[in-house]
Amino acid sequence: MQNLTELPVNATSQTSLSVIIKVCIVIPFFCVFLCCIGIMLHIFASHRQFLDTSRYILFASMLINDTLQILSSVLLFLFVMGQVKLVLVYCVPLLLISTATFQNTLLILATMSMERYVAIFYPLQRPAVWRSDRIWIIILSLWLLSCTYPSIDFAIGELDSPVDAFSTPVFCKPSVVNSSAVHTLFKTAFYVLMFTIVAVVILFTYVRILIETRKMRQNRASGSKAMHTVLLHGFQLLLCLLAFTHPITETLIVLHVNWLPEDIAFFNYFCFILIPRFLSPLIYGVRDQSLRDYIRKT
Repeated sequence: MQNLTELPVNATSQTSLSVIIKVCIVIPFFCVFLCCIGIMLHIFASHRQFLDTSRYILFASMLINDTLQILSSVLLFLFVMGQVKLVLVYCVPLLLISTATFQNTLLILATMSMERYVAIFYPLQRPAVWRSDRIWIIILSLWLLSCTYPSIDFAIGELDSPVDAFSTPVFCKPSVVNSSAVHTLFKTAFYVLMFTIVAVVILFTYVRILIETRKMRQNRASGSKAMHTVLLHGFQLLLCLLAFTHPITETLIVLHVNWLPEDIAFFNYFCFILIPRFLSPLIYGVRDQSLRDYIRKT
């Protein structure tokens, strides 16, 4: 009888240990990410030549966007690990930021590819909106577009059960706001369309720059760098696409490993959401020669 009464205690202690290990993995990783992002943003703010270049301004906006995305993602992760419930008035803005920043990453990648296209094809007569003093118009437009869908989505969402948005605490996750099958299908179709459009933009700019570079007799190095930059944006898009591989990875893990559902969810979150989001800006920043020199000095 003593062993039977100890089973819940043992199970609870194992669960607590698992939560502590997961938190101890994510938090240091997040701190390293913030340190790297802080260094790059400090370099941008301290050196005027970066603020006078549209490409670097767009990259800085991506750094800020990814920081907000990771921050909201880690907060949601900690709330799940701690079984913390929030009222909807606090939960929905957090979900809105997480969703909007994810979509904004895709839009920024497409915009950065278009900026390289404009830089190659209109080096002397660049359209006004693509100049460094006007690029903020494009950045604000991207934020507006990325916030539109999740705002409408959460506004018309159907709750699992009638709750008071100001007093009833719930677990903060997207399925709480809208979990219908029609909504899930619509959301999937929206992301497929969005990824397709961004992929077409990146592919179009890469092919056009490739063709133009082969025609160049002078300044071919600039065209080649622009082509490699657009190719890198394609790789960053693939990193974002990893966030949608969790149904496949969950199936493979269940078939080959006897893991608990929460352990599978953590593995997918860490490997296919957190790490790609960390690598994407880091690879781009380290690859850039000018930025890499300043990072090394810092």
